[in-house]
Amino acid sequence: MNILYLHGFRSSPQSMKARLMAAHFAATSHRFVCPQLPASPAAAMALACEFIEDRGDAARDWALIGSSLGGYYATWLAERYGCRAALLNPAVLPADDLAGYVGEHTMYHSSEPFEWRAEHLQELLDLRIERITQPERYFLLAATGDEVLDWRQMRDHYAGARQHIIEGSDHAISEFARYANELVLFCVDG
Repeated sequence: MNILYLHGFRSSPQSMKARLMAAHFAATSHRFVCPQLPASPAAAMALACEFIEDRGDAARDWALIGSSLGGYYATWLAERYGCRAALLNPAVLPADDLAGYVGEHTMYHSSEPFEWRAEHLQELLDLRIERITQPERYFLLAATGDEVLDWRQMRDHYAGARQHIIEGSDHAISEFARYANELVLFCVDG
């Protein structure tokens, strides 16, 4: 199985969750990929599509893990390719959430600057999935204590999907190590 991890806004492959997943999959025969995504949603999806289309049958040989904005991206990819997607506090309406962020920023795990542009908001809207088509392909891990995104939007958007709602916690899911095995099993066994 190939696992593609998609990080969130301002994040990177150096995030706690990405590093934990990389360590989990390093001890297996599964291939784990976590690229640094460009700021542009269209460019990020072009990069993700390259990975998926480069190896195997997407629906059978790929699983996605997406955190925050990466969860929004994973949803679009799962609908496009028919693969499984595990979503960690996923953004549901990121164009709304990120409208106030147009401008210069730095990455969380480095001081590398990047620009979030107004046209990126339209790129996000172009990736919008109004309703997931096969809820059984999704696993939602959402925290009621998420201080950035509304967990109720997540629960409702992924209605019918396998859901693990964490009472409390935070947007980063600070105790993510507790849930890593559940995620791994979903990715490799469905």
